[in-house]
This record gives sequence, structure tokens and C-alpha cells, in this order.
Amino acid sequence: MISWFADISLQDRPAVGGKGGSLGELTQAGVEVPAGFVVRTEAFERFLGPMVKEVRASAAALDANDAAGIAQCSDALRARIESADMAGAEAAIAEAYARLAADGAPVAVRSSATNEDSADASFAGLQDTYLWVLGAKETLAAVRRCWASLYSTPALAYRRRHGMNEGEVAMAVVVQRMVDARSAGVMFTRSPLTGDRSVIAIEASWGLGSSVVGGEVTPDRFVIGKIKGEITQREISDKTIEHLPDPAGGVRTAEVPADRRNAPAVSDEELATLREYGLRIERHYGRPQDIEWAIDRQGKIAILQARPETIWSNKEARPVAAALDNPLGHLMRVFGGAPRSEA
Repeated sequence: MISWFADISLQDRPAVGGKGGSLGELTQAGVEVPAGFVVRTEAFERFLGPMVKEVRASAAALDANDAAGIAQCSDALRARIESADMAGAEAAIAEAYARLAADGAPVAVRSSATNEDSADASFAGLQDTYLWVLGAKETLAAVRRCWASLYSTPALAYRRRHGMNEGEVAMAVVVQRMVDARSAGVMFTRSPLTGDRSVIAIEASWGLGSSVVGGEVTPDRFVIGKIKGEITQREISDKTIEHLPDPAGGVRTAEVPADRRNAPAVSDEELATLREYGLRIERHYGRPQDIEWAIDRQGKIAILQARPETIWSNKEARPVAAALDNPLGHLMRVFGGAPRSEA
């Protein structure tokens, strides 16, 4: 029921989910990824046990346009899952956690659904993530909540709107050592504003990256040329808050001291290293990527996640015009005439 990052890749997505498969792929490619393991979908299936068919049938029967019905079903399913016995999965997860965090290190517990972070769909933010989790008991509780979040209202609505098969959806969970981040943020290996593939766009702020991903702070923004590495845009923001570890577990929001509020959260040397990581990861996957990263308090950079960029890629995948029986029709219409019939 447990797989370590070093032993998995994207080919294992059906068993470890999109996030787990990507972290394994990056680890095997030699990218600096914090150590961790994945609670495989087998554990989720065993956990649901006899209620699996009923849960999936309830989700599949929902009307995509019935927001109230989706919310009501979500509340019922999540309550049922969060109160169920973890059965045989508990011992395996506790043993893996003890191996990962023998020194008492905090971990992140993150949902990894089998159909998330694919080339044509992104489930970012639809299912649960828990940061700075301390101890085996809290880790087990966070895993259970991640399983339940497969049936969150946003996740159910997204799947029903896209007509996904509930029988093919399952939840794996990533458990990964936390980075005590001095700075963190996101990196896009094409411009998220224009789709330009010749640049890398980086957003950065102080503390844990959850403040940037959650939109709670206006981050510094940089645009860097892929070929020469020149910084073509540099916007330093007034970063009023940062997310920091809570000694009791979890994350707290703190005010940024005055001397750091308008200081860049990353140096030019760190931007150059992030660019190298971005280029390397994009080359590995063969397509533009949306990457989360962190820099610890000793200045070491780690990659926390990489997923395919979908907005511009999906636009490019769409046909520019409707198909016609006579392909010359597209050309003829440029001149305002109707396509002529062939002789």
C-alpha cells in the first residue's frame, strides 16, 4: 500500500495519482525533491471497502447543474469517510511515516487523485493539502481527510461538469518532508499571460508557498529569457504577510517585518538556478510546466511539484476553425466568397 518516490514514475499514475507520479518521476530524473512516499490507491480502496460502490454511485448520479445537491452529497460522503475505520491501512502508513520522519520532522500531506494534473485537466486546489503536520497520529488523520476530499464539493462539481467516470477515480496521498521555506513560489515555463514559450515566469514571496498559491499575497514577479537568462521584467511587490510554521503544527499567518516587505524574496543567483530547473524539467516532460518550488533558510532550492501547463496548451490544441467538407473553404472565405464545387 506504500510506494517511495524513488520507486515510482508517471507510469504509476493509476496507483499513485498525478502528484505522486510526478514527484516520483522528478526524483528518478535527479531533480532535488524532498523525500517522501505515496499511500497508494489500494489503501483507499481497502479503506472504502464495502461502501465503495454506494459512494461512487451517489457521486455518479449527481446532476452537474444541481449545486445544492452536489454540496449536500459532498457533506454526507465526507462525513461518512472521515468517520470510517482505517482498517488495514493504518499500520502500513504509520510504519512508512516512522521511516520518513524518524527525526520528528514535519511533513506535508497532499491529495493525489488518479485523474489530476494530466495534460488536459488540472485539479489544482480542488482537494485537500495539509502543511507542517507533526506526528503519526496527525498524519493518519490528514490522510483520511485527503481521502474524503476526493468528494469535496469543488471536486465533485468538476468531475460531473466534465462527465468523468466515477468508477475510474481514486485517491492516493503524498506524504513528504516539509521545507522550512525562507522563500517560495511558482514557476511557469511559458508566460501565463501571453503563452510565450521563450520565457520563464517566476512568482516569489516570503515564507511557505501557500500564501502565493492561495492568492493571499501579491508576489514578486520576474520574467526570464530561456536562451540567455536575461531578466526582462522585474516587479517587486509590497509583501505584507507570510505563512510560517506553527510550533503546534499547521501554518500561521504573520506580518512581514518592514525591512523585508519591499525587498526581493529571491536573489538574481537564485533566479538563475530556478531557470535552470525549469528548463531541465520542461525538457524532461517535453512540454511547458507549472512548478512549485521553495528555498530553505540555508539557501537550498527544492522542487515541490510539477504539473503540465494546461491553459495555453489546451488553447493550442483546439482547431482554429470548424472542419469543412471542402478544406479549401477556409481559404475562399478569406476573399469573401463561397467555396466553389469541384468540377
